[in-house]
Amino acid sequence: MINKYIEYIKNNPEGYWFKRKLYGWGWTPATWQGWAIILAFAAFIIWSGLDMESAGEPTEKMAYWFAFKVIISVILLIWICYKKGEKPRWQWGLPKDNTPE
Repeated sequence: MINKYIEYIKNNPEGYWFKRKLYGWGWTPATWQGWAIILAFAAFIIWSGLDMESAGEPTEKMAYWFAFKVIISVILLIWICYKKGEKPRWQWGLPKDNTPE
């Protein structure tokens, strides 16, 4: 199964940064650019949390600002995945012919 999954990810003639997930709805990184976006997203969220923690006792304003940054980051990540990835759809397992629909 792992070999078929790797083959599915590597079968990327369109050069998508993100391919459809095998199960459910969404994307998974397929190229180094996709992985770089995911890494940058995770680093930003972690940095934002550590920045809030280093300020001492978090205030309500800081918590709202953190939540705002997380929401905007998630929206931006979804937008990038949509623009640079395969068209999303529900999928349950490997596609029969490995071609996008």
